[in-house]
Amino acid sequence: MLDDFLVRAALAGIGVALAAAPLGCFVVWRRMAYFGDATAHAAVLGVAVSLVLSTSILAGVLVVSLVMAGTVSSLSDRGHAMDTLLGVMAHSALALGLVAVSFVHGVRIDLMAYLFGDILAVGKADLAVIWAGAALVLGLMGRRWSGLLTATLNTDLAHASGVAPEREQMILVLSLAVVVAVALKVVGVLLITALLIIPAAAARPFSRTPEAMVLIAAALGTAATTGGLQAAYWLDTPTGPTIVSVAAGLFALSSLAGRIKASTRSAAADGDR
Repeated sequence: MLDDFLVRAALAGIGVALAAAPLGCFVVWRRMAYFGDATAHAAVLGVAVSLVLSTSILAGVLVVSLVMAGTVSSLSDRGHAMDTLLGVMAHSALALGLVAVSFVHGVRIDLMAYLFGDILAVGKADLAVIWAGAALVLGLMGRRWSGLLTATLNTDLAHASGVAPEREQMILVLSLAVVVAVALKVVGVLLITALLIIPAAAARPFSRTPEAMVLIAAALGTAATTGGLQAAYWLDTPTGPTIVSVAAGLFALSSLAGRIKASTRSAAADGDR
């Protein structure tokens, strides 16, 4: 079954979608979209460092993403405006990575694959790495779910409950770096954040509990990856952007359904009066 490149691509997309679902929910709840963007953009610099040092690209992306996330976290604690800092760091990392890649000679580099993904080229080894990374992220999220949720709701409540918000923040940083590293092959640097945020945002109108939002986000992310693959095959379009476009369509439908639901409830409340 794994000899079929479409099957490998679908399994890779599903693995990334499952890992991104709980992490994306925390990114939405904590309003960390720019944080995810900065970490994802640092992946290009990680690719360049890996090529220069002739090491594993996965390891290079993971290390540089962790360094970027840790740097942003430490600088934000010193009074820097978070949105400005993240904008500077994200675009600086992307630019430095692209410049560094241009100095790498003797190695064939497909920048488009790193920027927008190349899910159809996922091999069996890539698939194993993606699912191992997804299992790690899901394991971390499941083990630390209560602490992460408490720290997200209120830091004072977290301290009172014996939860260290800084530790939970580092767990999120580690999970984000892992997702960026394994998703690089699927949707690329420029689209990773979209796959994190859009399914979680689309799940929000239909969720009454945090757990429900994670499950719905996972289902929507899976639908976006498999639907995007199918649409790209039919339309002969770039796969990564097509996956994100399908996710955006699901978000639009979710927003519309949410508004209709709210209007119906409002009309019913007026009728009861």
